[in-house]
Amino acid sequence: MIKREAEFTLRELVKGYPVVAITGPRQSGKTTLAKHFFKNKPYVSLEDPDELEFSLDDPKGFLSRFPKGAIIDEVQRNPKIFSYIQTIVDTNKIMGMFILTGSQHFGLLSHITQSLAGRVGFIQLLPFTITELAKSRKVIADGKYESLLIKGLYPPVYDRNLDAKYWYSNYVMTYIERDVRQVLNVKELNQFQKFIRMCAARVGQVLNLSALGNDCGISHNTARSWISVLETSYIVFLLPPHHSNYGKRLVKSPKLYFHDTGLAAWLLNIQDEGHMAIHPAKGALFENFIISELIKDRYNKGLLSNLYFWRDSSGIEIDIIIEKGSILVPVEIKSSQTIVQDFFKNLTVWNKLSGSKAKSYMVYGGEESYTRSGIHILSWKDCHKIEN
Repeated sequence: MIKREAEFTLRELVKGYPVVAITGPRQSGKTTLAKHFFKNKPYVSLEDPDELEFSLDDPKGFLSRFPKGAIIDEVQRNPKIFSYIQTIVDTNKIMGMFILTGSQHFGLLSHITQSLAGRVGFIQLLPFTITELAKSRKVIADGKYESLLIKGLYPPVYDRNLDAKYWYSNYVMTYIERDVRQVLNVKELNQFQKFIRMCAARVGQVLNLSALGNDCGISHNTARSWISVLETSYIVFLLPPHHSNYGKRLVKSPKLYFHDTGLAAWLLNIQDEGHMAIHPAKGALFENFIISELIKDRYNKGLLSNLYFWRDSSGIEIDIIIEKGSILVPVEIKSSQTIVQDFFKNLTVWNKLSGSKAKSYMVYGGEESYTRSGIHILSWKDCHKIEN
């Protein structure tokens, strides 16, 4: 098993909370992490029809089998169970008693906050980080990122040495058939699959729901609803714009990204490294890759994202603004393997506008990390060195 960076946070949370919830996309390693960390806890999955029926019909009887607690997988399938768990943990006052996992964050969160507020600690577990892979020696050795953009970082691709294109094909089919049908009344699954592909084609772009809906033949409200489902299931995330205006008119809509570039690349039908090298989405996917890595770093520490982008009406843009209290750290992302002077333009403009003395970063597709013109230049493999 590849050691997960979230283990430290998990160890801390079980010291102070009777319930710990691990959320994240399907196949991100939630169950593997829970079973590995809590080897002696009983395990039960509500994906099992018999267990689900038992928990729905008799929640108290279902939980009575676990007097010392348990790992309960896909717990969002039975929201009724949370109030019964509350009674048990309030009576026993044992820290780390129940470990809950789920793959639909917002639904899970809303039910938990109603019944388990103050009793539960959260970890959002996304696919592997490049640091986790590097430590396990499963990261590519040639220093090129193109294959990682295609392969993505979902654990089964590495743990089982699977061909990424087959795995993503099955992942999308399973996701559509099981999760979307549960959450939405989608009559035309082909239409929803087209919607996901159109989202992949818009990676790194400011989200325009009306245009997206028009391209897919659906209404603005339907597009909003479907984006929400993709967010809920950890397929996509929206990067909000930062509000600092410095006398400028700013873009107010978020930008669209995928939590894993392998899935986005599969949806775009990018076949191999050669295809990726000439594909018009390469730069956007690389940008997506770096932003996703920084978000994983926050989530693995048990923190929420503190990432934004900044763009004014004239087109000056900073790919990432990291908000650290009153300090704003700008980060530019370039897929090129070489740095040219023109790359510094937006950082220079932003630093003058903001008057910021914070470190400025540029992450690029090359091998070496160094400092140039006062900017910290980081190889994509060193992006975790950005303090966020």
